[in-house]
Amino acid sequence: MHVVYTPAHLRHDPHVEFETSTAHSPFEHIGRAETIRETLQADGSFPFRAPDEWGTAPIEAIHDPGLLRFLTTAWAEYQAANGDHREVTPDFFYSSDLRNKMSPPTEPPSINGRMGYWCFETTTPLTEGTYEAARGAVDTALTTTKLVLDGERYAYGLCRPPGHHATSRRYGGYCFFNNAAIAAHHVAATTGTKVTILDVDYHHGNGTQEIFYDRDDVQYVSLHGDPARAYPYSIGYADETGTGRGLGLNLNMPMPLRADDDTYLAGLATACDAISAFGPSTLIVSLGLDTFFTDPISDLAVTTDGFERCGALVAELGLPTVVLQEGGYDVSALGENVRRWLVGLRGS
Repeated sequence: MHVVYTPAHLRHDPHVEFETSTAHSPFEHIGRAETIRETLQADGSFPFRAPDEWGTAPIEAIHDPGLLRFLTTAWAEYQAANGDHREVTPDFFYSSDLRNKMSPPTEPPSINGRMGYWCFETTTPLTEGTYEAARGAVDTALTTTKLVLDGERYAYGLCRPPGHHATSRRYGGYCFFNNAAIAAHHVAATTGTKVTILDVDYHHGNGTQEIFYDRDDVQYVSLHGDPARAYPYSIGYADETGTGRGLGLNLNMPMPLRADDDTYLAGLATACDAISAFGPSTLIVSLGLDTFFTDPISDLAVTTDGFERCGALVAELGLPTVVLQEGGYDVSALGENVRRWLVGLRGS
């Protein structure tokens, strides 16, 4: 199984995030991807390659061009307006309610206003190289997808920053561009076939759901922590099933507190049944390993053995499968957890 990796992710290097009303070291940092890379390289059975460059057109096919334009220059503009700041985080968030009974919102002219226009929360700082890293993650996702479209049964993209929280018009949740959504649209648009995104990250992929909620060519299936207690809180409930042409093609499966291997695998089996019924040509897995029992920002209880069982169960679908990295924040265990999930998928 090929691994696509780029050191461009090192350019996104925040040292501080603001979360739960405190400033602290970020849970999403360069060490996550590096420990995965080191573990897979040490295994010796995962050949590595660099991504190709894909340009901005695939991003603009999913995201508002204004978001792309903003992320291209935002960090530098913020420095010019506010002085030297290593991490840049909004201090104001735009809400349509602020212009209730008035004209529709428009992008603010000042960089301080635009920060909160394009971002939806506080944990996702921009750094000097964030844009280049996010572009590298998209190139990684698309190159991994091309490997599978060209005939490989499975391929793994070590994407960082992750992507599934990024909506068509907003970044947040450690995510800037939605890597899995960009890859899924590329498959659907270039092959004319159906695609499923299976999201196994602990945190619901609100961005992926929003992007495909009214489409009938991309199914979204997600197992995640119940949003009654888990980020992103206001989305990810079981009654969100799609709309218009996409009605019935959005399946959310909130998991109970401390769900163990057997509980999680029972949910995954139900998800796989729904995927088989949809009949996609290609499966894209948003692979979050923050369902692990010692993850610092999650509350499920899946084990390393459980991850290998999950990969094996997904393999039973018999679909060409693109695996793209999302979350997972117990860095000491993350590399081995990724390896074992992939070993389960490939069968050895």
